[in-house]
Amino acid sequence: MFVLWKDHTAIAEAEEINARAAEWAGPNVLRYVGGIYSSEWFWAKALHVLRTSPKVAAAARTLVEHCDWMGACLTGNEAPEKIRRGRCAAGHKGLWHQSFGGYPDLAFLESLDPRLVPIAQSLGTTTWTADQPAGTLTAEWAARLGLAEGAVVGTGAFDVHMGALGGGIEPHHLVKVIGTSCCDVVTAPLPGPGERETVVAGICGQVDGSIVPGWLGYEAGQSAFGDVYAWFKTLLAWPLKTFLSEADAEAIAEQIIPALEAQAALVPPAEDNVLAVDWLNGRRTPDANQALSGALVGLRLGTDAPRVYRALIEATAYGSRAIVERFEQQGVRIEGIIAIGGIARKSTLVMQILADVLNRPIRVGAADQACALGAAMFAATAGGFYPTVEAAREQMFPGFDLQFTPEPGAAAIYDRIYRKYLALGQFIESL
Repeated sequence: MFVLWKDHTAIAEAEEINARAAEWAGPNVLRYVGGIYSSEWFWAKALHVLRTSPKVAAAARTLVEHCDWMGACLTGNEAPEKIRRGRCAAGHKGLWHQSFGGYPDLAFLESLDPRLVPIAQSLGTTTWTADQPAGTLTAEWAARLGLAEGAVVGTGAFDVHMGALGGGIEPHHLVKVIGTSCCDVVTAPLPGPGERETVVAGICGQVDGSIVPGWLGYEAGQSAFGDVYAWFKTLLAWPLKTFLSEADAEAIAEQIIPALEAQAALVPPAEDNVLAVDWLNGRRTPDANQALSGALVGLRLGTDAPRVYRALIEATAYGSRAIVERFEQQGVRIEGIIAIGGIARKSTLVMQILADVLNRPIRVGAADQACALGAAMFAATAGGFYPTVEAAREQMFPGFDLQFTPEPGAAAIYDRIYRKYLALGQFIESL
């Protein structure tokens, strides 16, 4: 049984994990995942499936992140005890940490549901970074893929974390992977002997080696980014799909976003424009709460679709700024912004507004498929072509081909509107 990562049906289970962790006398199991467990993550989904799918629960031997399962299939290591669990997924979603000696204390998991214990025992205690082999390609898969039998298969990691490498990540530079949702990752040096570790609250975790081996990887993000714009397109397309043929409706619907972008670009930023909150799919960070919803305020009879669309773009940019500010408030400096993903390369309007709201220049990596490129860098390292992923990046990274620079006048206006966004968000959360 597969469960999509953006599935939020485990909200109640996530809340239960958070409540149990708060009263737990042992180690703080949520310390390295921002202090708040999300319905999007491993143990919440496990609990939800066990409690709502008796047939699956009775048959289940383990729970596997998709990036780990792919490697297991390709190498013929599908037995739970043979699967190489990636450090990235285990640390950011599965509560694995070196200081815990692996995954959370079995007693903690048993207190949630005894059926979690055999699942946890099937995971082992060791994890591998993505520059290490997961095994070698089986004869069956070699034939199906047209590759050499015995080719090295690298250990799995999340697309975003590999995409950060393919996008040109540098220490203390926030990489924004902008698509249907948005994932933000940062690398920073591991604390040296006697140095205090920087633990950031309300993010999606910090894991040694989850992005670049030997560096601390921080993750944050937004539950909806491009999905916010897609929702508005679907809303506007309702009459088309209701009154026209499917083919005609689809042909016209595909023109909605480009037309909105062209008209929204003509609307100057102003404090009396429509204001939106971007939590249409809940809030991932700062401080995960998937039960929240979005909002639009300041609507008037003269408000048109391009003005609402621009407000939605601005809202996603404000959500990005909240993440940057959380990192910096808690001791992780952000020296630059890098963007990858479809929206980063396709929408000048979105990227310019993002640069204005952040009041920082944004560089865009030249690779159209940065996640695939990053995976290739890791695979080349795992296969022994390069000694480190940094060496692979040096040879394989195509550089940056776009840059968006903030416009000072717009940045000043957005600075004031952003304060209203924060106040509106606080009001929504208080309801």
